[in-house]
Amino acid sequence: MRVGRPIPAPVQHVCEYCGNVAQFAQTGDSAYPYLEDHGPVWICVPCQAWIGVRPRSRQHTPLGRLANAELRDAKKRLHDALEPLVAAKIRRDGVNPFEARGKAIKWLASELDFTLSTPSIHALTHEQCEQAIRYVADFQAARQRSSEHASATSRKKDAPGEM
Repeated sequence: MRVGRPIPAPVQHVCEYCGNVAQFAQTGDSAYPYLEDHGPVWICVPCQAWIGVRPRSRQHTPLGRLANAELRDAKKRLHDALEPLVAAKIRRDGVNPFEARGKAIKWLASELDFTLSTPSIHALTHEQCEQAIRYVADFQAARQRSSEHASATSRKKDAPGEM
């Protein structure tokens, strides 16, 4: 009999696509979705939805929600859309890439009124990813237009006046 703090029961990660319980898989397991070692994952084998595990997690805590192929593609496209903003943040503030990406997701969540359990791309739904991709594209287009307008205005000021 154990005395002291009770040991919590392991969490059952349920797939939100089909309702099956996800299983823990590592390199070499038949359910493991990658050919090379990309770290352990939680995977729903019937619908091929998976998510990675937090590094150094003793309880194999997932990074976020299980992602099917559609959500994985949307997260990849959002990651690509955020990359120029992340690179600018790294150059401007001297932060590391993880911190810059985290701040970008926090910024998106506040701008789009997302309620996230953790400020991570892994916590977003497919619809949230699509909305965020559109917002980032609009933001960058507006930034480009204001930059072009500012440079055109400065050229007019620098041009010699007519007599």
